[in-house]
Order: sequence, then structure tokens, then C-alpha cells
Amino acid sequence: MPTSEPAQELWALVMAGGRGARFWPLSRRALPKQCLSLDGGPTLIQRAVERLSPLVPPERVLVVTGPDMADAVRSQLPDVPPENLLIEPRARNTSPCIGWGAVEVARRAGEAAVLAVVPSDHVVADPAALRDALAAAAVAAEKGSTVATLGIRPDRPETGYGYLEVGEPVADGPARRVQQFTEKPDEATATAWLAAGQHLWNAGMFVFPVGVMRAAFAEHLPRSAAALERLYAGTAQLDEIWGELEAISIDYAIMERMDGLLTIPCDVGWSDVGTWHSAAPLLPPAPGGRGLARHITAVDASGCVVHAPRKVVALLGVDDLVVVDTPDALLVMCRHRGQDVRQVIADLESRLPAPPT
Repeated sequence: MPTSEPAQELWALVMAGGRGARFWPLSRRALPKQCLSLDGGPTLIQRAVERLSPLVPPERVLVVTGPDMADAVRSQLPDVPPENLLIEPRARNTSPCIGWGAVEVARRAGEAAVLAVVPSDHVVADPAALRDALAAAAVAAEKGSTVATLGIRPDRPETGYGYLEVGEPVADGPARRVQQFTEKPDEATATAWLAAGQHLWNAGMFVFPVGVMRAAFAEHLPRSAAALERLYAGTAQLDEIWGELEAISIDYAIMERMDGLLTIPCDVGWSDVGTWHSAAPLLPPAPGGRGLARHITAVDASGCVVHAPRKVVALLGVDDLVVVDTPDALLVMCRHRGQDVRQVIADLESRLPAPPT
């Protein structure tokens, strides 16, 4: 896909601060979703770092995570230098961690350095195609002094993603102009866009020269930019400025407002595995659906998702259920209610003195 290589070495920022609440009860604060293996192989974060190489070797990979998760992340990424693990004092959405990553790369490699921001908890079936797309995005972002995002062709009217309205091609490469970036449209809008075929999903992967992102912060998040510049200059410590960084996603804060945004349409076998429903294809076929268990018996059951490695699970006369068993918690829900697991966690935290969260 890339027609040339970026002039600057490519760095990567792997975002690993999320709790993965929709994967409760398997995902917990100290062992979040990105540190789990859903299929018995490497964990999601291990795969996220491995598929960047050789385009981005471990010494140019920064990983942002939280204090509760730092030990688990560090133990799973022995090839990433310890100084490349950036620990947020507390979670404040994606703008602070991306701003910090841009400042840190600028400090180490200069304003012209190019940074790819990638999630730690997604699945990519074709890592080589992803590396090609990231390389093409780096070239386009560097030439255009802008931000390039990876765009995925939608296959359903998903309301939990950002959408990119695709415009004209840029020069002779694969990059296309983004006419509009819209975060999380309603279902009617998403359905109309799916039918029209002019929109891509934002995969949450952005590539930019770090100087461009620092300028975008100055324009759209000036209070955060001022705090980050103090960190860059060495006149403040992280704990001092963290509360000054606006707690907002990069999508709402900058991407929706930015002119000149580009996208690289790509087909890399991508899934954000955001819910147990979307994780089902990663699990092996099983009676009554898909899943992992000591044994599964199904009678008049279909479309179910089971994760209960220590248990015998019997499904009788049920369809489209999720069953997740851990030593201290059990989740049973309709398969399509995955977005609502956060409500369960909030209820548990309000009612139990030490909830299993």
C-alpha cells in the first residue's frame, strides 16, 4: 500500500489505560481486557505490540496505562524498555494520554517525528496489511502536515464508533480527504450512512507528526496545551499538571474540529472486540454457539457465547445468551446487551462493600 517511506522514523503510542468494563467479569482493574487472552494465545496487548514490528521496533513503542494495570502490562511486554511505560496518575480519557505521548516523542526525537496511536485491545487478522496502512498514513500525514486515520469499511450501523465521510483522493497514494468526522451518530444516521457507502469507521488509529498534534492542542485545547508545554520544558512534573488536562476524548476534542484530516481506507480484519458479542468470532465453535468451557451441552439452544473454562455449562431452550464465569462472579445476559455491562458494574459498586470489579 505505501508508495514510499516516511522521512522520519515512526514511533507508536499504545493506549492501554482502559478498564475494559464491557468484558466484566473477566476484565478487572488489575487485569484489564488488554491483558487477557480470549483464545488461549498471546494477550491482546502482546499482539498489539508484536504486530507493529518491524515497522516500529519495541524501543520506539510507548505504552500508556494506569497505576492499577502497570504491573500486569509491564510483565507482559518484557521487550519494551521500562522507560517507555508511561503511567497516568489517573484516567482522564484519550486526549491527555495522546498529548503526553506527543510531548514525550517530541522530547526524545524532535518535532518532526511521526507518531502512530494504536489501541491495545483490538484484534487485527492481517498484521502485515495493518503495517502497510500505518506506513501509508505516516507518509500522507508527513507530506500534508496533518493527521491521518485508518478507516474501516462498515458492515453494520454501529452507533459506538466514529464515522469518516470520505472525500477526494490525495495525490497518487491511498489517502483520501475526510469531509467530516462524526463521533457516535444515532442509529438512524448510521443506517443511512451504511446504505450510502460514503463513510468509514474510525478504527481509533491515528498517525501524525508530533508537532502537528501539539499545534492542534494549542488551537482546540489551549489549557491542556499550556500544561503539556510545561511538562515538555521540564518546568512541571506530571502529577502537577495532570489535573489541568481536559478529560475529553481526542475524537470530540480535536478530530471532529480539525481541518485537513486524511484517512487511509484499509481492510485489515479489524475488530474492537468491545463486547462479548463482538468477541464471539474469536472463540471456538461449541454446542449452542461459541465458547470455552470444561464441557458445553446444548439442547434447543443457539447463538450463545460462553466463557467458563472451569465449568460444565448446560444450555437448555435459550438463544443469544452470554454466560461468563469467574471464581467470584457470574454474568448471564442477552448477547446484544453488551454495551450495558457498565450499568451492572455501577450497581455493584453502589451496593457491595467490595464488589468484584
